[in-house]
Amino acid sequence: MQVNNLEMKLQERLEILIQLGKYISAHSSEWQEAKQRAEQKNNWFSQRFVELAANNIAQQFLQKEKLEQWTSHYHLDDNISAKKIGIVMAGNIPLVGFHDFLCVFVSGHNQVLKQSSKDDVLLKHLVDKMIEWNPAVSSRIQFSERLKDCDAYITTGSDNSARYFEYYFGRYPSIIRKNRTSVAVLTGTETEADLIALADDAMQYFGLGCRNITQLYVPKNYDFVPLLKALKKYSWMFEHHKYRSNYDYQLAIYIMNNKFYMTNDCVVLIEAESPFSPIGTLHYQFYDDVNTATASLKNNDKIQAIIGAGGLPFGAAQSPGLMDYADGVDVMAFLLGL
Repeated sequence: MQVNNLEMKLQERLEILIQLGKYISAHSSEWQEAKQRAEQKNNWFSQRFVELAANNIAQQFLQKEKLEQWTSHYHLDDNISAKKIGIVMAGNIPLVGFHDFLCVFVSGHNQVLKQSSKDDVLLKHLVDKMIEWNPAVSSRIQFSERLKDCDAYITTGSDNSARYFEYYFGRYPSIIRKNRTSVAVLTGTETEADLIALADDAMQYFGLGCRNITQLYVPKNYDFVPLLKALKKYSWMFEHHKYRSNYDYQLAIYIMNNKFYMTNDCVVLIEAESPFSPIGTLHYQFYDDVNTATASLKNNDKIQAIIGAGGLPFGAAQSPGLMDYADGVDVMAFLLGL
Protein backbone atom coordinates (compact mmCIF):
# COMPACT_ATOMS: atom_id res chain seq x y z
CA MET A 1 0.00 0.00 0.00
CA GLN A 2 1.53 3.32 -1.06
CA VAL A 3 0.61 6.30 1.05
CA ASN A 4 1.73 9.90 0.53
CA ASN A 5 4.52 10.85 2.93
CA LEU A 6 2.64 13.99 3.97
CA GLU A 7 -0.01 11.80 5.59
CA MET A 8 2.42 10.83 8.32
CA LYS A 9 3.42 13.78 10.49
CA LEU A 10 6.29 13.92 12.97
CA GLN A 11 3.95 13.36 15.91
CA GLU A 12 2.56 10.23 14.26
CA ARG A 13 6.06 8.91 13.69
CA LEU A 14 6.95 9.47 17.34
CA GLU A 15 3.76 7.82 18.53
CA ILE A 16 4.40 4.69 16.49
CA LEU A 17 7.95 4.49 17.89
CA ILE A 18 6.64 4.80 21.44
CA GLN A 19 4.22 1.99 20.63
CA LEU A 20 7.14 -0.05 19.29
CA GLY A 21 9.01 0.42 22.57
CA LYS A 22 6.00 -0.89 24.46
CA TYR A 23 5.74 -3.84 22.07
CA ILE A 24 9.38 -4.80 22.63
CA SER A 25 8.95 -4.59 26.40
CA ALA A 26 5.73 -6.64 26.43
CA HIS A 27 7.49 -9.87 25.31
CA SER A 28 4.57 -11.13 23.22
CA SER A 29 4.68 -14.66 21.83
CA GLU A 30 5.28 -13.44 18.25
CA TRP A 31 8.19 -11.23 19.37
CA GLN A 32 9.63 -14.17 21.32
CA GLU A 33 9.33 -16.32 18.21
CA ALA A 34 11.14 -13.70 16.10
CA LYS A 35 14.01 -13.58 18.61
CA GLN A 36 14.29 -17.35 18.54
CA ARG A 37 14.41 -17.34 14.73
CA ALA A 38 17.20 -14.76 14.88
CA GLU A 39 19.26 -17.06 17.11
CA GLN A 40 18.58 -20.09 14.92
CA LYS A 41 19.93 -18.14 11.94
CA ASN A 42 22.95 -16.73 13.79
CA ASN A 43 24.27 -18.65 16.79
CA TRP A 44 26.08 -15.55 18.10
CA PHE A 45 22.65 -14.03 18.79
CA SER A 46 22.05 -15.81 22.10
CA GLN A 47 18.64 -15.12 23.59
CA ARG A 48 20.05 -13.21 26.55
CA PHE A 49 21.99 -10.86 24.25
CA VAL A 50 19.10 -10.39 21.81
CA GLU A 51 16.98 -9.53 24.84
CA LEU A 52 19.64 -7.13 26.10
CA ALA A 53 19.91 -5.30 22.75
CA ALA A 54 16.14 -5.04 22.34
CA ASN A 55 15.56 -3.83 25.89
CA ASN A 56 18.30 -1.21 25.56
CA ILE A 57 16.59 0.10 22.42
CA ALA A 58 13.22 0.18 24.14
CA GLN A 59 14.56 1.98 27.20
CA GLN A 60 17.18 4.30 25.65
CA PHE A 61 15.63 5.11 22.25
CA LEU A 62 11.86 4.57 22.35
CA GLN A 63 10.69 6.38 25.49
CA LYS A 64 8.36 9.35 24.97
CA GLU A 65 10.38 11.85 27.00
CA LYS A 66 13.70 10.85 25.41
CA LEU A 67 12.33 11.00 21.87
CA GLU A 68 10.76 14.41 22.45
CA GLN A 69 13.92 15.81 24.01
CA TRP A 70 16.01 14.44 21.12
CA THR A 71 13.78 15.79 18.36
CA SER A 72 13.42 19.19 20.04
CA HIS A 73 17.22 19.52 19.88
CA TYR A 74 16.96 19.58 16.07
CA HIS A 75 13.78 21.68 15.80
CA LEU A 76 12.20 19.08 13.51
CA ASP A 77 9.04 19.91 11.64
CA ASP A 78 6.94 18.45 8.80
CA ASN A 79 8.33 20.65 6.03
CA ILE A 80 11.27 18.46 5.05
CA SER A 81 11.73 17.57 1.37
CA ALA A 82 11.90 13.78 1.63
CA LYS A 83 14.99 12.14 0.12
CA LYS A 84 15.74 8.45 -0.39
CA ILE A 85 18.43 7.24 2.01
CA GLY A 86 20.22 3.94 1.45
CA ILE A 87 21.48 2.20 4.60
CA VAL A 88 23.94 -0.70 4.67
CA MET A 89 23.72 -2.36 8.08
CA ALA A 90 26.29 -4.46 9.89
CA GLY A 91 25.38 -7.74 11.57
CA ASN A 92 27.88 -8.12 14.39
CA ILE A 93 25.38 -7.69 17.25
CA PRO A 94 21.56 -7.83 17.32
CA LEU A 95 19.77 -4.78 15.86
CA VAL A 96 23.08 -2.94 15.51
CA GLY A 97 21.70 -0.72 12.73
CA PHE A 98 18.58 0.36 14.59
CA HIS A 99 19.84 3.87 15.44
CA ASP A 100 20.45 4.69 11.76
CA PHE A 101 17.00 3.35 10.91
CA LEU A 102 15.49 5.44 13.69
CA CYS A 103 17.23 8.64 12.59
CA VAL A 104 16.00 8.36 9.00
CA PHE A 105 12.44 7.49 10.04
CA VAL A 106 12.17 10.35 12.52
CA SER A 107 13.78 12.86 10.14
CA GLY A 108 11.00 12.37 7.61
CA HIS A 109 13.15 10.90 4.83
CA ASN A 110 12.46 7.57 3.13
CA GLN A 111 14.89 4.67 3.47
CA VAL A 112 16.02 1.54 1.67
CA LEU A 113 17.68 -0.97 4.00
CA LYS A 114 20.26 -3.55 3.03
CA GLN A 115 20.58 -5.78 6.07
CA SER A 116 23.37 -8.18 6.87
CA SER A 117 22.40 -11.82 6.37
CA LYS A 118 23.55 -12.29 9.98
CA ASP A 119 20.84 -9.95 11.29
CA ASP A 120 17.86 -9.85 8.92
CA VAL A 121 15.08 -11.12 11.18
CA LEU A 122 14.54 -8.72 14.08
CA LEU A 123 14.25 -5.32 12.39
CA LYS A 124 12.10 -6.76 9.58
CA HIS A 125 9.70 -8.10 12.20
CA LEU A 126 9.54 -4.74 14.00
CA VAL A 127 8.93 -2.83 10.76
CA ASP A 128 6.14 -5.27 9.85
CA LYS A 129 4.49 -4.46 13.19
CA MET A 130 4.80 -0.72 12.51
CA ILE A 131 3.11 -1.18 9.12
CA GLU A 132 0.39 -3.22 10.80
CA TRP A 133 -0.29 -0.33 13.18
CA ASN A 134 0.01 2.42 10.56
CA PRO A 135 0.07 1.47 6.84
CA ALA A 136 1.70 4.83 5.98
CA VAL A 137 4.98 3.34 7.22
CA SER A 138 5.09 1.10 4.12
CA SER A 139 5.81 4.08 1.86
CA ARG A 140 8.79 5.11 3.97
CA ILE A 141 10.72 1.87 4.57
CA GLN A 142 11.87 -0.72 2.06
CA PHE A 143 14.20 -3.70 2.36
CA SER A 144 16.42 -4.55 -0.59
CA GLU A 145 19.52 -6.57 -1.47
CA ARG A 146 20.74 -3.78 -3.75
CA LEU A 147 20.93 -0.06 -3.13
CA LYS A 148 20.62 2.19 -6.15
CA ASP A 149 19.21 5.58 -7.09
CA CYS A 150 19.42 6.86 -3.52
CA ASP A 151 20.08 10.51 -2.68
CA ALA A 152 22.43 9.69 0.22
CA TYR A 153 23.96 6.66 1.92
CA ILE A 154 24.87 5.50 5.42
CA THR A 155 27.08 2.42 5.58
CA THR A 156 28.70 0.45 8.38
CA GLY A 157 31.34 -2.21 7.84
CA SER A 158 35.01 -3.12 7.90
CA ASP A 159 37.93 -1.11 6.57
CA ASN A 160 37.84 -3.31 3.46
CA SER A 161 34.13 -2.85 2.82
CA ALA A 162 34.53 0.90 3.40
CA ARG A 163 36.78 1.08 0.32
CA TYR A 164 34.03 -0.61 -1.68
CA PHE A 165 31.44 1.80 -0.30
CA GLU A 166 33.66 4.79 -1.06
CA TYR A 167 33.97 3.64 -4.67
CA TYR A 168 30.24 3.21 -5.22
CA PHE A 169 28.72 5.80 -2.90
CA GLY A 170 31.49 8.36 -2.34
CA ARG A 171 30.16 10.76 -4.97
CA TYR A 172 26.89 11.05 -3.04
CA PRO A 173 26.35 12.62 0.39
CA SER A 174 27.36 9.77 2.65
CA ILE A 175 28.47 8.51 6.06
CA ILE A 176 30.86 5.59 5.61
CA ARG A 177 31.96 3.89 8.83
CA LYS A 178 35.02 1.68 9.22
CA ASN A 179 36.38 -0.66 11.91
CA ARG A 180 36.19 0.73 15.42
CA THR A 181 36.50 -0.65 18.93
CA SER A 182 36.49 0.59 22.52
CA VAL A 183 38.99 0.69 25.37
CA ALA A 184 39.05 1.12 29.15
CA VAL A 185 41.53 3.11 31.22
CA LEU A 186 42.02 1.76 34.75
CA THR A 187 43.84 3.37 37.66
CA GLY A 188 43.95 0.46 40.08
CA THR A 189 41.51 2.18 42.46
CA GLU A 190 38.39 0.62 40.92
CA THR A 191 35.86 -1.01 43.24
CA GLU A 192 34.55 -4.53 42.84
CA ALA A 193 31.34 -3.04 41.42
CA ASP A 194 33.36 -1.05 38.86
CA LEU A 195 35.13 -4.19 37.67
CA ILE A 196 31.91 -6.19 37.41
CA ALA A 197 30.43 -3.36 35.32
CA LEU A 198 33.60 -3.39 33.20
CA ALA A 199 33.05 -7.11 32.64
CA ASP A 200 29.70 -6.19 31.04
CA ASP A 201 31.40 -3.62 28.82
CA ALA A 202 33.90 -6.19 27.60
CA MET A 203 31.95 -9.44 27.46
CA GLN A 204 28.38 -8.65 26.43
CA TYR A 205 27.58 -9.77 22.87
CA PHE A 206 30.67 -12.03 23.13
CA GLY A 207 32.81 -8.92 22.60
CA LEU A 208 31.67 -8.50 18.99
CA GLY A 209 30.42 -4.90 19.11
CA CYS A 210 32.35 -1.73 18.32
CA ARG A 211 31.44 -0.49 21.83
CA ASN A 212 32.89 -3.61 23.46
CA ILE A 213 36.08 -3.09 25.45
CA THR A 214 38.84 -4.98 23.66
CA GLN A 215 41.87 -3.30 25.24
CA LEU A 216 42.72 -2.18 28.78
CA TYR A 217 45.18 0.54 29.75
CA VAL A 218 46.56 -0.09 33.23
CA PRO A 219 49.30 1.39 35.46
CA LYS A 220 52.53 -0.51 35.94
CA ASN A 221 52.38 -3.15 38.70
CA TYR A 222 48.58 -3.37 38.19
CA ASP A 223 46.97 -6.25 40.11
CA PHE A 224 44.95 -8.24 37.56
CA VAL A 225 43.50 -10.73 40.06
CA PRO A 226 40.36 -8.72 41.02
CA LEU A 227 39.65 -8.05 37.33
CA LEU A 228 40.02 -11.72 36.38
CA LYS A 229 37.65 -12.57 39.22
CA ALA A 230 35.07 -10.03 37.99
CA LEU A 231 35.28 -11.35 34.42
CA LYS A 232 34.24 -14.80 35.66
CA LYS A 233 30.71 -13.37 35.68
CA TYR A 234 30.71 -14.51 32.05
CA SER A 235 32.05 -18.02 32.61
CA TRP A 236 28.70 -19.30 31.25
CA MET A 237 29.93 -18.31 27.77
CA PHE A 238 32.11 -21.44 27.81
CA GLU A 239 28.87 -23.33 27.19
CA HIS A 240 28.59 -21.53 23.84
CA HIS A 241 30.48 -23.69 21.34
CA LYS A 242 31.53 -20.85 19.03
CA TYR A 243 32.93 -18.75 21.86
CA ARG A 244 34.69 -21.75 23.41
CA SER A 245 36.25 -22.70 20.05
CA ASN A 246 37.63 -19.18 19.61
CA TYR A 247 39.00 -19.13 23.16
CA ASP A 248 40.67 -22.53 22.76
CA TYR A 249 42.18 -21.55 19.41
CA GLN A 250 43.65 -18.26 20.67
CA LEU A 251 44.98 -19.88 23.86
CA ALA A 252 46.69 -22.61 21.83
CA ILE A 253 48.42 -19.96 19.68
CA TYR A 254 49.67 -18.07 22.76
CA ILE A 255 51.01 -21.27 24.30
CA MET A 256 52.74 -22.42 21.09
CA ASN A 257 54.34 -18.99 20.66
CA ASN A 258 55.48 -18.99 24.28
CA LYS A 259 53.63 -15.74 25.03
CA PHE A 260 52.91 -14.66 28.58
CA TYR A 261 49.16 -14.74 29.23
CA MET A 262 46.66 -14.72 32.09
CA THR A 263 43.33 -16.53 32.08
CA ASN A 264 40.43 -17.30 34.38
CA ASP A 265 39.20 -20.10 32.08
CA CYS A 266 36.74 -17.61 30.58
CA VAL A 267 38.86 -15.02 28.78
CA VAL A 268 42.58 -14.63 28.05
CA LEU A 269 44.47 -11.43 28.93
CA ILE A 270 47.56 -10.72 26.87
CA GLU A 271 49.78 -7.66 26.47
CA ALA A 272 49.45 -6.24 22.94
CA GLU A 273 49.55 -2.86 21.23
CA SER A 274 46.54 -3.35 18.96
CA PRO A 275 43.21 -2.18 20.38
CA PHE A 276 41.49 -4.95 18.39
CA SER A 277 41.54 -8.28 20.22
CA PRO A 278 40.29 -11.67 18.98
CA ILE A 279 37.16 -13.25 20.45
CA GLY A 280 37.98 -14.77 23.83
CA THR A 281 40.90 -12.38 24.40
CA LEU A 282 41.38 -8.99 26.06
CA HIS A 283 44.48 -6.96 25.21
CA TYR A 284 46.17 -4.75 27.78
CA GLN A 285 48.92 -2.15 27.80
CA PHE A 286 50.76 -0.39 30.62
CA TYR A 287 50.93 3.39 30.86
CA ASP A 288 53.21 5.79 32.73
CA ASP A 289 50.81 8.71 33.03
CA VAL A 290 47.01 8.30 32.96
CA ASN A 291 46.33 11.76 31.50
CA THR A 292 48.77 11.20 28.64
CA ALA A 293 47.24 7.80 27.91
CA THR A 294 43.70 9.18 27.88
CA ALA A 295 44.64 12.13 25.65
CA SER A 296 46.26 9.85 23.06
CA LEU A 297 43.19 7.62 22.97
CA LYS A 298 40.85 10.55 22.39
CA ASN A 299 42.83 11.38 19.24
CA ASN A 300 42.70 7.80 17.91
CA ASP A 301 40.13 7.48 15.11
CA LYS A 302 39.86 3.73 15.72
CA ILE A 303 38.40 4.22 19.21
CA GLN A 304 34.61 4.34 19.50
CA ALA A 305 34.34 4.83 23.26
CA ILE A 306 36.61 5.19 26.29
CA ILE A 307 35.44 3.73 29.59
CA GLY A 308 36.90 4.55 32.99
CA ALA A 309 39.40 7.31 33.72
CA GLY A 310 38.66 10.32 31.51
CA GLY A 311 35.76 8.54 29.80
CA LEU A 312 32.31 7.05 30.31
CA PRO A 313 31.30 5.35 33.58
CA PHE A 314 31.93 1.62 33.89
CA GLY A 315 28.94 -0.32 32.58
CA ALA A 316 27.85 2.41 30.14
CA ALA A 317 29.40 1.03 26.95
CA GLN A 318 26.47 -1.06 25.75
CA SER A 319 23.59 1.33 26.47
CA PRO A 320 24.18 4.41 24.29
CA GLY A 321 21.56 7.15 24.20
CA LEU A 322 19.94 8.87 21.25
CA MET A 323 22.69 11.52 21.06
CA ASP A 324 25.51 8.93 21.15
CA TYR A 325 26.21 8.71 17.43
CA ALA A 326 28.58 6.08 16.05
CA ASP A 327 32.00 7.52 15.18
CA GLY A 328 30.86 10.83 16.66
CA VAL A 329 29.09 11.76 13.39
CA ASP A 330 25.68 13.37 14.01
CA VAL A 331 23.45 11.36 11.69
CA MET A 332 20.37 13.51 12.29
CA ALA A 333 22.25 16.71 11.44
CA PHE A 334 23.56 14.99 8.27
CA LEU A 335 20.02 14.01 7.25
CA LEU A 336 18.54 17.42 7.94
CA GLY A 337 21.30 19.08 5.92
CA LEU A 338 20.60 17.17 2.71
